[in-house]
Amino acid sequence: MFTGLVQTVGSVVSTEQHPAQSGAVRLIVQPNTADSCTIPVPSPGDSICVSGCCLTLVEANAVGWVFDVIAESISRTWFATLKPGMKVNLEQSCTPTTLLGGHIVQGHVDGLATVDAVSTSDGYRVRLSLDNELMQYVAPKGSVTIDGVSLTVASLSVAERWFEVALIPETLVRTTLADREPGDRIHFEADCMVKAAVHWIRHYARTFASDSAD
Repeated sequence: MFTGLVQTVGSVVSTEQHPAQSGAVRLIVQPNTADSCTIPVPSPGDSICVSGCCLTLVEANAVGWVFDVIAESISRTWFATLKPGMKVNLEQSCTPTTLLGGHIVQGHVDGLATVDAVSTSDGYRVRLSLDNELMQYVAPKGSVTIDGVSLTVASLSVAERWFEVALIPETLVRTTLADREPGDRIHFEADCMVKAAVHWIRHYARTFASDSAD
């Protein structure tokens, strides 16, 4: 579990086909060790949120942090386009004593949103579009996770299937979101509590209502 508060930005060192698993990729990321918020050196088996996707650390060495990204993860993310030099957001998993400054983030990418527009005329706002299946989980002033960053929905249009987030200067400095441009695909994770509520209403509410009436 994560909070959606990015601890540091890392640079992709390499992405190569996994030597032993078909369709998987071995990813190496070098964290920014000069960052005052750098994650403490993790251990193999630790969970790291890499731009919103929960990955298990295989090894930490002088080259960087090594992850194995399986085919299922690649199919649901934009990781197929990762190249050396690209930046990714990094957050280590939280503990029972961690301050929950963002919201509960699982690191399970629900799908990809598309950046429609970036506006700097009234603060810094990013408009993103989603398909109908994912848009149902976006609520006014609700929480969403964008490339691993916990953000609050600033405005939305259900009919047109878009929502906006407002980014403060600190978020722009500490994450990769300042580099995002119209047309970019970006990881989207809905609030897990909203997903649970929508699932229950869709599949069980009518059944329980009928039972109560009887």
